Formats: sequence, structure tokens, C-alpha cells
Amino acid sequence: MGKLDLDQDAIPHHPAMIGLSEAGRAAVCQGAQAISLPSGTRVFGPGDRCNGLPLVIKGGVRVQMMGASGNEIVLYRIQDGEMCPLSLACLLTAGSHQSEAIAEEETQVLVLPTGLTEKLMNEEPAFRQGVLESYGQRLQSLMLTIEEVAFQRMDHRLAERLLQRQCDNCLAVTHQDLAVELGTAREVISRLLKEFERRGFVQLERGLIRIIDKGALRGLADAGGPCRSA
Repeated sequence: MGKLDLDQDAIPHHPAMIGLSEAGRAAVCQGAQAISLPSGTRVFGPGDRCNGLPLVIKGGVRVQMMGASGNEIVLYRIQDGEMCPLSLACLLTAGSHQSEAIAEEETQVLVLPTGLTEKLMNEEPAFRQGVLESYGQRLQSLMLTIEEVAFQRMDHRLAERLLQRQCDNCLAVTHQDLAVELGTAREVISRLLKEFERRGFVQLERGLIRIIDKGALRGLADAGGPCRSA
């Protein structure tokens, strides 16, 4: 984890920073902290106090939660120009994190301390609007994830996720990775993938899944309801 130089030229790279007044820009340059996170870095974890609002400038962060059963589920991902709604809620309530955030690639994050976040929310309408819009979008994504877990069959969800993550009909992903994505056990994913292979939908290799019949997977995914993304 390394600190980056922060100047006013870097601020507009995040939508929430666009439209700041000169005083607001100066406050960000003085009080915010730009950090570089190598891939795999744990940004925060359950029980950690929230000391600032992280805005992703470049890269990607995965936010996940572990249940009492020990299974993990990906709640959502934060990409360029987005923010973490759970961090904002935690910050405003002076609480602690209940989830975990992991950098999935080399990521640059702008961290706004609590006092600075409150100041910008109170004094900068453009910042407040940008934060609330991002909060609403991420919250909607979280609600869709809850809907998937509660109401959609796992085989439909797995088919949809394979289609979402494939590149040239291949996924370099483990069964455990998919289990975390979908909030279930690795054994469940392995069983379903074996069934997909038996039906000619995919071909399984070590650490790699090849999609053989994309149309069949799309039909299965569509049978589970509207296309969703995490």
C-alpha cells in the first residue's frame, strides 16, 4: 500500500469531485489521501472502524460478506468513478464494517476522512449529489443480489454468471471463486458444473472453464428471470 501525490489536477478523475468550488478543491487537496493498493490488498474487514470514505479512482474492489455457515458472497464491485455505499453508511453512523473489501487489481483510491466528508456533504451540492447518485446505484445492485439469492435457482444464477465473466468463451476461474461470487458452497458449484459438462454446455479443465454451448447457457439463465449483474 503506497501513498500517491495529490494535486488539483487529479481530483476531477472521480465524478463526485466534478463541480467542486475552489474552496472545496483546496479542502480535498489538503485533507484527502490518495492511496495505491496492490491486487489482493484487504481494504477493510468486519469489525474495522470506518475512518474515511473511499472513492475508487482507478481499478476495482470486491466487497463481500461471510455468513454464519462460513460461505462467502460477493455483495458488489466498485469500479472506476464509484464509491462504497456500505462505507458511507458506516461513516455516517460512526459504526464499524460488517463486510470485507479486497482490491481485485492494482487500484487507486481517494480516501476522504470523516470530517472532510461531512464538510463536503454540507457545503458542496455537486459532491453531495454525486455521492447520493452513486449510493443509489450501488444500493440497487445490492438489492438485486439479495433478490437473486432469495428467489433465483442456483443453476440459473451460475449460467448467468458464466456468461457475464467469460472472455472469448473462457473463464480462468476456480469453483471456489464462483461459489464466493454466488454465496454458496464449492461443492454445489462443482456439482452444477459437472452437470453442465454432461449436458454439453461447458468443458472443465484445471482452473479453466470453456463455454461450448453459449445459447444453451443463455436459455438457462433467461429461464431464471431478467439478466442481473453483481
